[in-house]
Amino acid sequence: MARRVTGPEIERLVQLLARLPGLGPRSARRAALQLVKRRDQLMGPLLEAMTVVHDKVRVCSRCGNVDTSDPCVICSDLSRDGSVIVVVEDVSDLWALERAGAVNARYHVLGGVLSPLNGVGPDDLNIVSLVERAHDPAVREIILAVNATVDGQTTAHYLTDRLEGIDVKVTRLAHGVPVGGELDYLDEGTLTAAIRSRTPF
Repeated sequence: MARRVTGPEIERLVQLLARLPGLGPRSARRAALQLVKRRDQLMGPLLEAMTVVHDKVRVCSRCGNVDTSDPCVICSDLSRDGSVIVVVEDVSDLWALERAGAVNARYHVLGGVLSPLNGVGPDDLNIVSLVERAHDPAVREIILAVNATVDGQTTAHYLTDRLEGIDVKVTRLAHGVPVGGELDYLDEGTLTAAIRSRTPF
């Protein structure tokens, strides 16, 4: 049995850090140690930033993004193309698209994907407000930027059915060979999607 090497306060910090995505117990211990060692440079500013986020961050009532204002900075940006809505599973996907600078449109965060095995149904996602937004005459296209997983594709098909009959074009992200990818290293599903989604050269 391993002996305790720190007090319960540090152990609790490690346990909380280990709950974060991408941090296992070992990485959490390293992060906790750095925070303790560099209290003035890291822990104080981090505590202050987390307090501000806890007190001021809210979910945008229009798109589902997180920000300190409602509507968020993206929904408030008049330079964005209001005729296009990009539908994503989570806020992290929205942030990834923004980092890439791939689109200058509005967004809609679903809050997950349909997953019967995990008990996630249509009522658990932000779908009703998407359909309402699609009825806006200014909206001409909805891009389904969901992940290429089974649940993601199931969600895309469900959304396509819900948006049927509305005067809006529904598109999805292309799937296939990534830029710089080598065929030998790709899985069969990616290769099959790439062949099916081939375009003229």
